[in-house]
Amino acid sequence: MTDVQHVVVEGAALSFARGHRLQHDRVRDVWIVQAPEKAFVVEGAAPHILRLLDGKRSVGDIIQQLAIEFSAPREVIAKDVLALLSELTEKNVLHI
Repeated sequence: MTDVQHVVVEGAALSFARGHRLQHDRVRDVWIVQAPEKAFVVEGAAPHILRLLDGKRSVGDIIQQLAIEFSAPREVIAKDVLALLSELTEKNVLHI
């Protein structure tokens, strides 16, 4: 069996897979991705990035917005965003 890697490109528009959603747990003050029969905490910049996913906006547009918002080099933002989104696509949390 071959392992298939899901590489997200800047032209892709992603959204949460069916049954998955981002939710803020006010009691614990953490962001959680709810999935069928499981949930996991997302930290750091991940919640901010995931809130921007709407299935219409391209990953490149999201990267550009974050680079401006955080006054950070686009290449640095792109590397981190693409790594996060590729990992979550690989885990079937997101789909293109």
